[in-house]
Amino acid sequence: MQTSTLRPSPAFMAASWLALIIGVVAFIIGLWNADMQLNEKGYYFTVLMFGLFAAISVQKAVRDQLEGIPVTSLYYGIAWFATLLSIVLLTVGLWNADLTRSEKGFYAMAFVLSIFGAIAVQKNTRDLKGSEKSEV
Repeated sequence: MQTSTLRPSPAFMAASWLALIIGVVAFIIGLWNADMQLNEKGYYFTVLMFGLFAAISVQKAVRDQLEGIPVTSLYYGIAWFATLLSIVLLTVGLWNADLTRSEKGFYAMAFVLSIFGAIAVQKNTRDLKGSEKSEV
């Protein structure tokens, strides 16, 4: 099943990239300035990168299925599992961290903004490729 894809607007593409960049940069600056051990900073950074990759994988798998591109149930399940696992790992890490509530909220919001931005950028990239193919 081939679906026609509309080209995303420049405003939405810019907003998506800004959400991704602002979320990731804010999270990293927060880690850089945090008063925590290097292994804790590494944990949170790894969870962020894992979450970004997992969310993009879910978006790709869902989009592939919608477009009739075969996706194995194993890959689809692993993508969802990894996304939920990254959220659980961040939640458990923040719950047990010796941080103020505002710091915990900051990391949670930067993480969510980053994940949203990654999904939106992946969607825009996919839409741009689809609109280029339909124009040819």
